[in-house]
Amino acid sequence: MTNTDAFDAPLTLDSDAVLLLIDVQQGFEDQDFWGPRDNPDAEQRIAELITAWQATGRPIVTVQHASRVGPLVEGTPGYRLKDLAAALTPDLHVTKTVNSAFYGTPDLHAWLQERGARQLVVTGIMTNVCNETTTRMAGNLGYDAIFPTDAMHTFDMTGPDGVTVPAAELARATATTLHAMRFAKVVTTETVLRAAKA
Repeated sequence: MTNTDAFDAPLTLDSDAVLLLIDVQQGFEDQDFWGPRDNPDAEQRIAELITAWQATGRPIVTVQHASRVGPLVEGTPGYRLKDLAAALTPDLHVTKTVNSAFYGTPDLHAWLQERGARQLVVTGIMTNVCNETTTRMAGNLGYDAIFPTDAMHTFDMTGPDGVTVPAAELARATATTLHAMRFAKVVTTETVLRAAKA
């Protein structure tokens, strides 16, 4: 967990703060497979962050998930990145088969350590799965994780009791846990954009 004083301070961004675009892939458009989602403006907020990072020359990392089943199987149309991510020439591209971007190829942690980067701005899909897992691990590894909740989305999910929890409630629970337990600074895209221009 981060230092409390630093956690509660206004957001500032390092000149080498890394924008991490997690699993911005075509397969997440398959509503028949995933069900209802929250935050229809997520892709627009992600695009705004990409524009800000490109304007300031900060590094961008794309992450791509390869599933064994479902819409994200490597080699299928769903595996492809969405246009806003596919158009990029990232500083690093990580492929993974599990929830955390830190367990992918190439090694994200090693790359960050080589650069001396300490800040990660986490965006993408899904809020309470790969984004949350990656952010928790970033906090455990000592990174300053920043979590703009409106630059990501998730889907409704059904629990072991058979009750379906709406995507927005799942996203709120993730934001609450990451904030309360000091895994990340939970903010809005606008807050990040202001800090990027400062």
